[in-house]
Formats: sequence, C-alpha cells, structure tokens
Amino acid sequence: MSESRICCPCLYRCIFEYETPRSVIIRSRKVGSFNRFIQLAILGYIIGWVLVWQKGYQEFDSIISSVTTKVKGIAVTNDSHLGFRVWDVADYVIPPQEELSFFVMTNLIMTRDQIQAQCPEVPDDSSKCTSDSNCTAGFSDVHSSGIQTGRCVNFNETVRTCEVQAWCPLEINGVNDSEPALLKAADNFTVLIKNNIRYPKFNFNKRNILPNISSTYLKTCIFNRQTDPYCPIFRLGDIVHEAGEDFQKMAVEGGVMGIQIRWDCDLDKSDSKCVPTYTFRRLDNKNPNNNVAPGYNFRFAKYYKTPDGVESRTLIKAYGIRFDVMVFGRAGKFNIIPTLINVGSGLALLGLVSMF
Repeated sequence: MSESRICCPCLYRCIFEYETPRSVIIRSRKVGSFNRFIQLAILGYIIGWVLVWQKGYQEFDSIISSVTTKVKGIAVTNDSHLGFRVWDVADYVIPPQEELSFFVMTNLIMTRDQIQAQCPEVPDDSSKCTSDSNCTAGFSDVHSSGIQTGRCVNFNETVRTCEVQAWCPLEINGVNDSEPALLKAADNFTVLIKNNIRYPKFNFNKRNILPNISSTYLKTCIFNRQTDPYCPIFRLGDIVHEAGEDFQKMAVEGGVMGIQIRWDCDLDKSDSKCVPTYTFRRLDNKNPNNNVAPGYNFRFAKYYKTPDGVESRTLIKAYGIRFDVMVFGRAGKFNIIPTLINVGSGLALLGLVSMF
C-alpha cells in the first residue's frame, strides 16, 4: 500500500511536468561570430546545395527509352580483288537492325566460290609439315580451318602444310588489311537516330525530333554543335571526329563508338526546355602499349547453289565501326513531401547548432 502511494506522485510528475533547458547568454564577439557563421553555413547548404543545386524540392523519375536508326550513303570501289562495285546501305549495314546499336562495314576480306573440298591449310606453326607423318587424320583445334585428312601437301612452291577438309579455297588474311580502308567514303554516310523517351511517374513523353523540326528541315540538316545542335541526323565522320579519333585510321581495323543522348528535364519549366544533348566517345581499347586483337570484325557468309547442285558460298570478313546508342536522363518536378523533408532536416541542423 505504501509503495503504491510513492509511485503515484512519481508517475504524476513524469506525465504532467515539463522541463526546458537553461539558456546562457555569452557576450563574446568570437563566440557570437562563430555561432552566426555556422548558422549561415547551414542555411547556405540548405538553400544553395539542397534546394537550388540538388533541387531538393522535387521528386525524380528515371528514363524509359527506345531507339531506332536509319543509315544512308553510297560508296564506290574499284580494286584488283573486287573490281568496280557500288555499295549501298543493304551491303554495308549488318545486320539491318540491332537493338540500341548499328554496324557499318568499312573494310573487308572477301573469299568467293568456297565449296566443301580438300585444300592445304593456311601456314602456321601447327600446320606446316614435311611429310604425312606430321599430319593426323581427323585432327582439328580452335585455330584450324577444317579437319586434317592426314596428308602433307604443297601450299605453294616453298611451303607445305597439312591438307584439311573444309570450305575451300581458304580465307587468306591481310588481303585488305592496309590503309586506306576499302569503304573509306563511309565517313560521309549519315544516320538518322530516332529516340523516344518517357517518364512514367509524370506521364511525360517526348522524342528527339522536336516539335519545331519540319520535314523540310529534316531532309537537309546535319548535326552541328554550334548551328544545328538538335538535328537528329549525324555524319559518321563527325561522330568519330568529335570523339577525338581519325575516321580513316579507325575504318581499317574497325572499332566501337558510343553515341550518348542525355535528357535532364526540369518539368516545372516549359516542355520546350526538355531537349537532348549529344556527346560521342570511343568505347573500345586504343592503348598503344596493349594493342593485341585491335579493332572490331566478324565473319558471315552468303550461300548459293551452282547449276549442278553443289552448295557454294562467299565468305566475308567484315571490319567496321559499331555505334552503340546510350540514353541517360532524369526528370524532376515539384512535390511537397521532399520539400518538407529537406527543409525539416535543415531546421533540425539549425536547432542542433543552438544547443552548443
């Protein structure tokens, strides 16, 4: 009974009493100036950095994007291997469409009229031989052009190699591996990039062909950072040049270029202020001290039937430049919740300063 009488007053005081800290006035120019400096610094951080620079009064959304491309251009070549030839977009854009990228062939090695047959392997340390005993029937590895037959045959007047069952005649590397590139005119090809974006949180949609761009303007414009910064048609040579590279040198062995499209939009402003900015850079390694397997190339074949029913093919080793289109962006719009959170955090910091 006595314990309950003691607890009740304590409980009463805990619930209904209120305490405040004591305030001490310090009359000191140094202490007062330092205190005001800290308060101004916190105010500057809240207003300048959080609210103005970081736009802490907005909520943000990430971009959703789609990209399509269309390359145009004609090239003419006349050399000892291929003769006179006109190249259009169906010849040098491989494949016709890719996701967020496109490839333009600038150089090639073409091996015509290959059929399934026996022929001498291309000379290297593993294929050279002096007699049949140096060749193993059925042997192959990842560097072989085919399956060895077990015979040692003449590759030319001075070199003998193991015979292989393969697509013959075999490809001879280095036929067009010299400057200038076969399709050196590719620097004047153009690409139309159509980019549609969406910020789903704000139900905002836009594309890089802006509302003020007419069909007449689109037929004549070429992207120029000073005069036509919003034209969506780009000259391939200009893309490589803006990245600080030489197109003709890059075209010999190929490479990978990045086309970066950035949409940073303040949706508190007019929609016309939301426009893309374009930057370009080379993505593949171009280190002179580590130049193993440079460039970009791949092989593909076109298959035919001869009049007597024998399957043949034309093998093409294509060198070229792959252009990867990368879209970045963020949109912001005023929202009371992040505003209150950031302002409240700032006031808490100010309150913390006043305690010292």
